[in-house]
Amino acid sequence: METLSKGQRLPLANLVPDGVLQVGVAAQGLALDVACFGLDGAGKLSDERYMTFFNQPRTPCGGVEARAAGGQGGDMAEFALQLARLPAGIDRLVVTASIDGGGVMSQLQAGHVRLQAGGRELARFAFAGLDFAQEKAVMLAELYRKDGGWRCMAVGQGFNGGLDALVRHFGGEVDQAASAAPAAASAVMQAKINLEKRVEREAPQLVSLVKQAGVSLQKVGLLDHRAKVCLCLDISGSMGRLYKEGQVQRFAERILALGCKFDDDGEIDVFLFGKNVHHPAPMALSNCNTYVGQAIQRHPLEGDTRYGAAMQAIRAFYFPDGAGGERTRPVAAELPVYVMFVTDGGTSDQATTEKQLRWASHEPIFWQFMGIGKGRKSKSKFLAAFADSDFPFLEKLDELQGRLVDNANYFSVSSPDEHSDAELYDLLMTEYPGWLKLARGKGLLM
Repeated sequence: METLSKGQRLPLANLVPDGVLQVGVAAQGLALDVACFGLDGAGKLSDERYMTFFNQPRTPCGGVEARAAGGQGGDMAEFALQLARLPAGIDRLVVTASIDGGGVMSQLQAGHVRLQAGGRELARFAFAGLDFAQEKAVMLAELYRKDGGWRCMAVGQGFNGGLDALVRHFGGEVDQAASAAPAAASAVMQAKINLEKRVEREAPQLVSLVKQAGVSLQKVGLLDHRAKVCLCLDISGSMGRLYKEGQVQRFAERILALGCKFDDDGEIDVFLFGKNVHHPAPMALSNCNTYVGQAIQRHPLEGDTRYGAAMQAIRAFYFPDGAGGERTRPVAAELPVYVMFVTDGGTSDQATTEKQLRWASHEPIFWQFMGIGKGRKSKSKFLAAFADSDFPFLEKLDELQGRLVDNANYFSVSSPDEHSDAELYDLLMTEYPGWLKLARGKGLLM
């Protein structure tokens, strides 16, 4: 491990040839909000989606992802980097920290930013209050392109104005109407406004869907709620007609609209499962018009259906420390994950699925199962009494014993477009608000 001093530079080509590494940040004595700014060649935040922080935890390309570090190595926060995935227009990544609440940086007892890869610490830059005065924010470290490779520099430069000052310094916009609010809240509000403009410009067919999702969220007090959204789609052969007729595409757009209310990056994660599990690029405003058709071209329909394998892959993606394996103690995160799980048949790995759901109950993931078939049994208030369900195993999962919290809900439909937009969004919020309260009570949400 190399100990870095302020201003020292470190080439990364030999240390991490694949460009996959983690940047961890720790601090004692002050509560800090950590962010990573992806800047262009002029040192500006030319694309707001490349400001990565607790409320926008992933860049569109997946090259930067903010994670709760869980105390590993003393870190309070971590950025997982895949430098090869960053677009050519992103020349620099600047890791910053700003004070959450009152205080100044001189009150900081101790802190560090460190690089690690493959479970090995590569370098560390230590800092403390003695390095600062009345600053409210600080640039900690910078990763930048040089001579065809990446380098890291220890920075340690303070800013008096907090996160707002950093955003302006990098050429971003801060909502003046919300200047009295905390800096992070101002940035979030501006990001929301930017997203609304992007929806109108890039995917106008979603405008009414986004508004309707907002109406349903307002009914349950979640209009300002933040969450990651994941769509998990069955690609077994029996789903062929639904894909061919465009029903899955239309349903996916409705879930993307929900994602636009829960998050401000304009995209949702997608997993496909049949015999195997596939994780294509996110469905975003920029690619949503033809997303499902293109995904099926790359990953044709398969035989078999394995819920458990898909659930394991999703858990490993959001909480890689457990790799989708057994979990018996709660793990906390700042943002919950809402999984929309769509299938038209049973699964061949029932035992594995039950284990996955039990283990996942210790993680901040909510599983909304939707079965597509003739049965229409649901716990929804407006779908009160129906014929026997075509999905007895999904019903069993809905009532599964041995979980830390009830982390799943199930309903079935005759087709993905059976319900109006208003009915669907109300249905999707049947049990999620209650799960949020349980999750907070069990320490799953920070």
